[in-house]
Amino acid sequence: MSSLLRGEEMCLAQLFLQSGSAYDCISELGELGLAEFRDLNPSVNTFQRKHVNEIKKCEEMERILGYLLREIKKADISLPERDVNPVAPLPKHIMAIMEQLQRLEVELGEVTRNKEKLQKNLLELIEYTHMLHVTRSFVQRTCEREPLQVQYEEFPFLEKDTVMDYNSMQRLGAKLGFISGLIQRVKIEAFERMLWRVCKGYTILSYSEVEEYLEDPETGEPTKRMVFLISYWGDQIGQKVKKICDCYHCHLYPYPTSNDERNDVVEGLKTRIQDLHTVLHRTEDYLRQVSIKASESVYTWVIQVKKIKAIYYILNLCSFDVTNKCLIAEVWCPVNDIPTLRRALEDGSRKSGATVPSFVNRIPTSDTPPTLFRTNKFTSGFQNIVDAYGVGTYREVNPAPFTIITFPFLFAVMFGDLGHGLIMALFAFWMVLYENNRKLKNTRNEIWNTFFEGRYIILMMGLFSIYTGLIYNDCFSKSLNIFGSGWSVKAMFTAEVWKPEDLTGNKFLTLDPNITGVFKGPYPLGIDPIWNLASNRLTFLNSYKMKMSVILGVIHMSFGVILSTYNHLHFRKKYNLYLVFLPELLFLLCLFGYLVFMIFYKWLVFSAKDSRNAPSILIHFINMFLMQGDTVSPLYPGQAGLQVFLVVIAVLSVPVLLLGKPIYLYWVHNGSHRLGMYRGYERVRRNSEEELYLMRAHDMEEGSSHSDLSTSTEHKKEEFDFADEFLHQAIHTIEYCLGCVSNTASYLRLWALSLAHAQLSEVLWAMVMRVGLRTDTRIGVLFLVPVFGLFAVLTVSILLIMESLSAFLHALRLHWVEFQNKFYGGTGVKFCPFTFSLLPSSFEHDGLM
Repeated sequence: MSSLLRGEEMCLAQLFLQSGSAYDCISELGELGLAEFRDLNPSVNTFQRKHVNEIKKCEEMERILGYLLREIKKADISLPERDVNPVAPLPKHIMAIMEQLQRLEVELGEVTRNKEKLQKNLLELIEYTHMLHVTRSFVQRTCEREPLQVQYEEFPFLEKDTVMDYNSMQRLGAKLGFISGLIQRVKIEAFERMLWRVCKGYTILSYSEVEEYLEDPETGEPTKRMVFLISYWGDQIGQKVKKICDCYHCHLYPYPTSNDERNDVVEGLKTRIQDLHTVLHRTEDYLRQVSIKASESVYTWVIQVKKIKAIYYILNLCSFDVTNKCLIAEVWCPVNDIPTLRRALEDGSRKSGATVPSFVNRIPTSDTPPTLFRTNKFTSGFQNIVDAYGVGTYREVNPAPFTIITFPFLFAVMFGDLGHGLIMALFAFWMVLYENNRKLKNTRNEIWNTFFEGRYIILMMGLFSIYTGLIYNDCFSKSLNIFGSGWSVKAMFTAEVWKPEDLTGNKFLTLDPNITGVFKGPYPLGIDPIWNLASNRLTFLNSYKMKMSVILGVIHMSFGVILSTYNHLHFRKKYNLYLVFLPELLFLLCLFGYLVFMIFYKWLVFSAKDSRNAPSILIHFINMFLMQGDTVSPLYPGQAGLQVFLVVIAVLSVPVLLLGKPIYLYWVHNGSHRLGMYRGYERVRRNSEEELYLMRAHDMEEGSSHSDLSTSTEHKKEEFDFADEFLHQAIHTIEYCLGCVSNTASYLRLWALSLAHAQLSEVLWAMVMRVGLRTDTRIGVLFLVPVFGLFAVLTVSILLIMESLSAFLHALRLHWVEFQNKFYGGTGVKFCPFTFSLLPSSFEHDGLM
């Protein structure tokens, strides 16, 4: 918990790796994920580093693995279970893996190319067969059917589109030619138009559609094709026709000149098609065997290649010593993990058989370390909410532990409904129950992945919504009378305040709690269910939720201001306690804390008997700033004097907050010529640079804030800029004072969203579900089924998805703006350790894994 509250203490360490054992040591560190490596060769180009050739080999192996995975996926072969986590192979085994991959690639490539060639040949033979069957009816001898007078026409065949008169062509002395083939159906109209325009009518086109769908060799999708037969005369026209066919990607086949030749070709095609089917079937079987063989080891190879590439990438970040026998690496590492890091280096040296072991040495630095918060599957979601605002500055207070409670609670205040919260909690509980299911984890749906990663957040929001739903006594806009109402109607008749004729003569009657027996006592849990029937229910709930929002907001903001003290004490800036924290807290509590006090005072002091004489809190709060305490009746004796005192304290805290810190720091830096202040808590002599350096090293050992250390490499004291410090503090003062007003008003969104959710739920019940329940005929039972289905769909889509998203965003804003800016800087750098488990994979991104 302490690690999550303030983050791990980090240190900069130097690794001395022997050349022979560096690969194994980095492999051990990658399995543990303890260290973040720094680049010691920033000026060296990526392609000029030592292990660039090894990385190129890994990229070549990744290319081969991508090809194998695509072929395996195309063959619809499932990959084995992913429980294996092989270690990175030794450098001497890398070439063996690469040779095995290359051999598989060549074998699979040859078989695939043979299969594609066979499929293409088979498709051509099938198309040729269809062409022969369809064109049988195209060419007809028409000399017997032609009238006698047609013989004297100059171009009789130009008037006929479907029947070709070859005797007429022969009369002209033309050399006839035929071109036949297949074309896609969508292109036939443009193809016919182009033939007519180019050939000027010296061609005759006949075509017919193939009944079966034929596979497109380029896309592999089934398409409709047309068989065509073009008759032309003249060699020049024939050349033009062939060029047009090439432009439209027609599949051309030789046209037989006689029926006998046609029959022989058809018989030969049938035999060849049968043989091709047999050969293709055997080829597919062999291809599947090769793919299955590759699928057995491909996942292991992917992990190994990914680790090899990562190791050589890290080795490129290291630098050699003067003897070129030892690699030096610098890493950020948690202080508590230094012993584990040392053991990992020893294991790596032992596996490689190195005579000289590798070792680690901590080094002092003035650089700001990265921030590490150790999380688990429950806390990681809440930590991501905080990190989305900004990664915490090193060793400052982390809001995530408090967000675990406050975030779902504020969400539930806006989403308070027992039924809706129960559905949300059950959905989240189902995701938690099956969180190890690979189908749920490894999906490419980003929306689902967002829900699944935040399953514990949704579970907490659902549970808190159940709690606030019980407090509001609201379940699908209906109240639950579990313990019995504290109000009694019978007492009104017993006291003879109401009479039987009053029930028929009045639409609304008022219960008087001052009459004995009418109000027996408060409801044990939440709001009394009788308010669900009251005409002034909305007025009562508005007053209650509005005051509740202000109370929660002031408590939340005050807690944020109090948390800033932990940062001031840890970073040894005690002057901030008196010059920043105390004025901020006084300003907030003297104004808005007093408002909360008045709310509780009015609730406790004024009862039903004197409620009509209770003054307005809002009027008193406004008069507090106007110093007009005599215009209305006081809430309690001595109220005017106390309010003046609180306003004066709040006003005086503003100049202290504005000028206190800049003046104090100016006095510290320039108040004495001989003494200086180091970080505001200890004086040292300016000429004692050795003592200053040792003090900085000591502070790093204690885990102090490195961001406050001087960044001067020569240990020279930075010159203090009073104007810069004053400007920064002035901005902070204005932002805080105005923010206290706006942030308090911002918490009224708790009331507004809660009211909107309750009203939407009530409208949905009244306009949908109540219509089905009021139908009292036999058909009403059947009518209730679709009505309930519509009610369920609208409840899930509007109230559970849209409303929950709205409440989630508003709760997020309340934490980021109103709560975290009181103490959280969020200007740090996240700790990114070198670990194999977090390495991205392009295969998973492409959906191949």
